[in-house]
Amino acid sequence: MGDRDDITALVHRYGELLDDGDFDGVVALFEHATWRSAATGTVLRTPEEIRAVYDRIVLYDGVPRTRHLMNNLTVDLVDGADDASGRCVYTVLQVVEPGGPIEIILTGRYEDRYHRGPDGWHFTDRLFHVDLTGRQANHFE
Repeated sequence: MGDRDDITALVHRYGELLDDGDFDGVVALFEHATWRSAATGTVLRTPEEIRAVYDRIVLYDGVPRTRHLMNNLTVDLVDGADDASGRCVYTVLQVVEPGGPIEIILTGRYEDRYHRGPDGWHFTDRLFHVDLTGRQANHFE
């Protein structure tokens, strides 16, 4: 795989971990990163600060019953460089009860920065933009 593929896998890994309820894995993705909210101006830098955001997510049998769809991913990199940036659009779907309606609860954009270290590419910064919100009463405490 090339650098672009590795970064794409990293971006999609975030959604997979979150949908699986693996918040430790999500926090680990941002071990070397800042996590920023465009809506509130919040800047989080420590694993404890980032974990507090995800601890507010309601779990049903260990998972949030969500599906994060990420599309329109663009990765900007220079061949051989150890830093890159990217952006994508996300949509979060949720079904609270099996067989219940699928609801769109959130859509927005991620603006990311990445660095290639000895173990591969990792996040160095993520700026979250929330563009549209649906009913989130079953997703956040």
